[in-house]
Amino acid sequence: MGILIDSHAHMYVSDFDIDIDACMQRAADAGVALTALPNIDSGSIERVRKLMDTYPKQTIGMMGLHPCSVKSNFQEELSIIKAELDSGKYHAVGEIGIDLYWDKTYFQEQVEAFRMQIGWAREMDLPIAIHARDSFNEICEVLDEEYTAGLTGVFHCFTGSIKDAERALAYDGFYLGIGGVATFKNSGLGDVLGQIGLSRLVLETDAPYLTPSPFRGKRNETAYTVLVAEKLAEITNTSLKDVAEKSTANARKLFKLNA
Repeated sequence: MGILIDSHAHMYVSDFDIDIDACMQRAADAGVALTALPNIDSGSIERVRKLMDTYPKQTIGMMGLHPCSVKSNFQEELSIIKAELDSGKYHAVGEIGIDLYWDKTYFQEQVEAFRMQIGWAREMDLPIAIHARDSFNEICEVLDEEYTAGLTGVFHCFTGSIKDAERALAYDGFYLGIGGVATFKNSGLGDVLGQIGLSRLVLETDAPYLTPSPFRGKRNETAYTVLVAEKLAEITNTSLKDVAEKSTANARKLFKLNA
């Protein structure tokens, strides 16, 4: 099959405290050679760092402020995040973006935080991992202004239309993160991915959330990346080996990993 990369999983959260060693072993056994860990806010930094230190060959980290954690004190949070990012240990700025699903109270602050973190990514030559829940157009409005040649990234948990996909991929160097939603019976994502093909896709789980079928409703984990890969092979009428090779090559390019 070839190796897989889970480009987005919160394997450091408390859901995995009891059996993280077993989870990481299952990931290795399933062919998931690397898992990228997106940060949430100042409260999750230590957990991200600890998992990176415990599994240095199986994990890489991202550092950013999640839009759902953007509140009135977001400038203070950003200063903490930036200090950690400056350590040079991280492979991306993330998870960042705009979320208008849960709460629109701090929309303007989310936009400002998003812009600032895009600026960091440009300065540090790092990709960005974008959270765009109920905010795809707002995200693109910011990117239209902030995008410059060399900026790269991934639209995490992409679930949009073919028109959305084309708009996202119009930013050269950007990818779509495809996870468990692709396995959901009525998601409609299969039709979109069938038209797009594999050239700009990366795999993800978003563990412990969005568990793919047939385990939907249970805790997700990075080992389930293989279920997403299998579904993509079916959707694109290609082999699992081809999905693994292309998605892994894309993830390695995205995160600027050595060959």
